[in-house]
Amino acid sequence: MRMYDIIKKKRDGGELSTAEIQYFIKGVSDGGIPDYQISALCMAIYFNGMNVRETCDLTFAVRDSGDKLDFSTINGIRVDKHSTGGVGDKTSLVVAPIVSSFGIKVAKMSGRGLGHTGGTIDKLEAIDGFQTTLSEADFIKQVNDIGFAIVGQSKQFAPADKKLYALRDVTATVDSMPLIAASIMGKKLAADDDCIVLDVKTGSGSFMKSVEKSTELAQLMVDIGKSAGKKMVALITNMDRPLGYAIGNSLEVIEAVETLQGHGPEDFTEVCLTLAGHMLSLAGKGSVESCIEMAKQAIADGSAYCKLLEVVSRQGGNTKLIENTSNFAKAKYSCAVKCKKSGFISKVNTESYGFASLALGAGRNTAEDAIDYSAGIILNKKTGDFVEEGEIIAILYSNDESAFAKAEEILLSATEVSGSKPENEPLIYNIIT
Repeated sequence: MRMYDIIKKKRDGGELSTAEIQYFIKGVSDGGIPDYQISALCMAIYFNGMNVRETCDLTFAVRDSGDKLDFSTINGIRVDKHSTGGVGDKTSLVVAPIVSSFGIKVAKMSGRGLGHTGGTIDKLEAIDGFQTTLSEADFIKQVNDIGFAIVGQSKQFAPADKKLYALRDVTATVDSMPLIAASIMGKKLAADDDCIVLDVKTGSGSFMKSVEKSTELAQLMVDIGKSAGKKMVALITNMDRPLGYAIGNSLEVIEAVETLQGHGPEDFTEVCLTLAGHMLSLAGKGSVESCIEMAKQAIADGSAYCKLLEVVSRQGGNTKLIENTSNFAKAKYSCAVKCKKSGFISKVNTESYGFASLALGAGRNTAEDAIDYSAGIILNKKTGDFVEEGEIIAILYSNDESAFAKAEEILLSATEVSGSKPENEPLIYNIIT
């Protein structure tokens, strides 16, 4: 088998065999295939695509290129939620405690943020003492004991994807449906969960900008998961505006705690309840509608909040921060962003809002960058709200006072104000089952 023939076959619109795809991924993993040939096949896939069978084979080969978890010693049904990334997306901090409060096991491995999107692990590390690294034995024991653990990825999951993504990033082949699906699901299937709920973001703050493309990606990932024997559902959720009012690590943790205490933002609460409802339903707890009501009750009776406290305590975090969020360290400086004219906020570029937070120190441009956990943005106004000239639309927080000018410029240029109120857009566009 020659890589030249595989590239030529896909270049000419042919269908790759399972053996050819496995040969390719093995060569990516062990260095047997040079970068220029890997890039050439990625470009051929970009232009000619892959069918569902090819994409499944590619995903499974990526999954099998590294370590895999064995959760067979976890007692009970295991369910996970994966988001494709967004701004203000702290849903895991609310959804996982809700679901685990009903006895469903949530053995969650999450990532760090890079660029305009935040990472769940970064948010958790804003809680003093919280340990995001556990041995596999301790991780499984905690899930069995209390139903929930959340850590960073300590094993070498899907190393072929890391190499592929680095090359796709510099060869303009990132935006390829089969390559995206294989990247996401290859890592997700390396974990040993029974049920997976996908939160596929769409709009200006997401990777997929249109509902149609987001739905296509979601359907493909659901098909891949089902072919691997998983129970799957995907929600297409709106990222044309930040989720909630807080952007930034400790600020988002505070908003998540407030939501578990029953007074979170309406949009964020709705998305969390819907995700939790689908997770519970996949795990056999009833219809989606009844499971959403169960999720509401877990917030109302405090059981979900207590579960978060339990997890923070078990993983070494300072529970006093959760019990009284005013104890979180605050940024030294703040800056009020005022609107330049009166009117309705008709549209925002959510990705740019994420970059404004990044400019304040709340994120990282490279994996080695340090994070200012107290930095970020609290929005006073969102899309659809009326604002007067000179009214405060957001408060910026940072320990670097010189960061405010750039962040304010980004945020204001990303906020459109007009004389007419925009139409309300749904928070959840579609559900793929």
